[in-house]
Amino acid sequence: MTIPDITLTTDERAAELKRALGDRVLIAGDPGYDEARVPWNVAVDQRPFAVVRPETAEEVVQAVRAAAASGLRVAPQSTGHAAAALADTDLSDVVLVSLSGLRGATVDPTTRTARVLGGSLWNDVLEAAAPHGLTALHGSAGDVSVAGYALSGGLSFYGRAHGLAVNTVRSMQIAIADGSIVRASADENPDLFWAVRGGSGTFGVVVSLEIDLVPYANVFAGMLLWDASRAADVARAWATWTATAPESATTTLRVLNFPPLPDLPPFLSGRSVVVIDGAILETDAAASALLEPLRALAPEVDTFSRIPAAGLVAVHMDPPGPTPAVTTHCVLTELPDDAVDAFVAAARVPGLFMTELRHLGGALGRRPAHAGAVGSIDGAYLAHTVAMVPVAEAMVGADAAVRTGIAAFAPWAAENLALTFIDGGGADREAGFGVAVERLRDLKRRFDPNDMFAAAHAL
Repeated sequence: MTIPDITLTTDERAAELKRALGDRVLIAGDPGYDEARVPWNVAVDQRPFAVVRPETAEEVVQAVRAAAASGLRVAPQSTGHAAAALADTDLSDVVLVSLSGLRGATVDPTTRTARVLGGSLWNDVLEAAAPHGLTALHGSAGDVSVAGYALSGGLSFYGRAHGLAVNTVRSMQIAIADGSIVRASADENPDLFWAVRGGSGTFGVVVSLEIDLVPYANVFAGMLLWDASRAADVARAWATWTATAPESATTTLRVLNFPPLPDLPPFLSGRSVVVIDGAILETDAAASALLEPLRALAPEVDTFSRIPAAGLVAVHMDPPGPTPAVTTHCVLTELPDDAVDAFVAAARVPGLFMTELRHLGGALGRRPAHAGAVGSIDGAYLAHTVAMVPVAEAMVGADAAVRTGIAAFAPWAAENLALTFIDGGGADREAGFGVAVERLRDLKRRFDPNDMFAAAHAL
C-alpha cells in the first residue's frame, strides 16, 4: 500500500483524490458536493474534505487507498440516520465514503441467511426475504442501513424473543486500513469479527455482510392510540403490563406531539397522542388475550392484527423521508411508579416531538456465547426523546429539550447506553461498549494503527 504523504497541501490532496478516483469523488466547491454531503438527518451540517460514492467493493478499496495515500481519514456512511454521532469528529481531513450506491440483498432460504451489500437498507432485505417466508431483526424504519444498525447492536420488535440484531451477523467483507478486503467470521480473522460486531465502522468499511434471518412470514403487530390527555392512565397500565409480559412481546410506549401539517392523517395532524406499538410472537388468540388489559382502556385506534412481516417497519410510524432532528436517550434499570410519573412529565417538556419508552429484557439481556464486542444490553427499559430542528437556529432549544426530558429519568438510569441510540456529541461511548472497550482499543491499534477510520462511535 502507498505510504501516506501527510505533507501535501489541501489543494494537492484534492488533486491526488481526483487523479485516483475521478468523478466518483466530490471536493468542497464541486457541483454536487453539497447535495452528496447531506445525511438523512438533515439537521446535521457535515462538511467532510470530500465525498466518494462507490458502487462496488473494488471502488471502496480504491477510495480507502486514495485517502490513505493523501494523508486523509475515512468515514463510512450508508444513510446518515445517525450522522449527529459524528459531531465530535473533525471532518476537515475526512473522506466520507457514501455507500448509498452499494445496495442489494440475496437470500438463501435453505440456510435462512441473507447476503447484504454494505449500503443496503432493511427494506432491501425484507423485499428479498418475504417470498421465502422469512424476515430479519430490523429496526423500526425500513430505510435504515443494515450494516450501521446491526453492527452497532440493533433493537427490533423481535428483540425480547431473539436478542440484539448484531448477534445475527455471520460474517462480513471489510476494507481495512492496509487497503485490502478481508473476510471476518468466527473462523477467519476472528478478532476482527469480534471487534466489528459493536465497533462497526471504526475498523473499516463493511462492503457486505451475511446475516441470519428468522422464519416469520407474518406477525401479530400494530398500535393502540389515545389522546395524550390519557397519557398517565395508559403509561401506568403499560408499565404494569410489561412487568409480566412474555418475551414474545416487544413493545414501546410513546407520547407524540404532531404539528398541524396537511400531509398527516387527520387523526394525527395537530394533535398530541399516546401510543403503544410493537409485535407479539403468538397466535392471534393468545396475542389478543395478552392485549386485553390494554384494550380495556378503549383506544380510539387499534391496528393490532396479523400482518405480513415486511409490514412491521410501518407500525412505528417513523418519518418516511429525511428529517431534521436531535435525540438523546438513557437505559433504565427499572420502571417504578415514580419513573412512570417522570415519563408523563417529560412528555410535556416544551419542544419535544416524542418521548418514548422501549421495553427491553428477555433475550436482549442475554449475551450469546458467540457474541462480539456488543452482544446484549443490560437494562429493563430504554428512554428516548426526540425534538425537531426545522431551522438551524432551533438546534440549541431542541437539544435543551431532549436533555431536559431525559434528565427526568436520572434516578433510574443505568451506566450503559445503546449504541444505535447515541446520536449526538458529548456522549460517553464507553457506556455503549461496556467491558469490551479495552479489548476494542487494543484491536483498533492493531488493525488501524494510524486511526484512519473515523466512525460515529470512536474508541
